[in-house]
Amino acid sequence: MLDVRFSSALKAMLLLGHAEEQGSPLLSSTQLARSLDTNPSLVRKLMVPLVQDSLVTSIKGRSGGVRLGRPADRITLEEIYRSAIGDKPLWAPRAEGPRECLVTNHSAEYFLRLTDETEAAVLHALAGRTLADSLDELRAIDRADGTPAPERELSAPSR
Repeated sequence: MLDVRFSSALKAMLLLGHAEEQGSPLLSSTQLARSLDTNPSLVRKLMVPLVQDSLVTSIKGRSGGVRLGRPADRITLEEIYRSAIGDKPLWAPRAEGPRECLVTNHSAEYFLRLTDETEAAVLHALAGRTLADSLDELRAIDRADGTPAPERELSAPSR
């Protein structure tokens, strides 16, 4: 099963960045949940590490919500990744079995090295992109598509 914490956190952060650009920087967990096609409880859990790492600021209360913790051009995708994933490795190694040959004797160490190298490359790529860069890229995709996405206010559902 693939882990969707990073992609969910990134999409939430993009939504917050876009909302800020539109002049409505505060979004509730219900608003984010609707856009992420999930439930508000999951969104609140997703926000915890982002708030702890000051990528997002939380305002409590009935009319509360979350907003970016700093400008989008000062938040890298690497920071979002590290916050959302924590210290979980990119890939989980297989359990070791009997040591009987070249492969079984050294595959665990080889896999660890491969994982470290791959994760370093991923983090390097993410460190070079900000949330603002990503919003610009989404706008470029939108323009190239030829059918602009409808501008919809992320308002809370009517009661």
